Amino acid sequence: MAIVNETVRNEVRDIIIRFFADECEVDISSINDSTHIFDDLDGDSLMFLELIEIFKKKYNLNIELKTIGKYSVKNPVRTIGELINMQMLIIEHENDILNM
Repeated sequence: MAIVNETVRNEVRDIIIRFFADECEVDISSINDSTHIFDDLDGDSLMFLELIEIFKKKYNLNIELKTIGKYSVKNPVRTIGELINMQMLIIEHENDILNM
């Protein structure tokens, strides 16, 4: 688990936006918190897996993919902002995210 603060939130936001800009070949300035990952960017679930691995390495997270999957079923992510919020919860709570 990592300490979550505004610096971490900004870092997570930057990583996610840059990731989708690169992967979806769109201008970074066209992505914001309300950008729909599937409708606006043509994103897919494999991109989520890639991002999870990036954050697991960056923040030395101990979280299982099945935990994230279970959480995502109850709390679906559609926008960049929702993804940022979910990632912040994962960083802060890791596998305990299901107990929230």
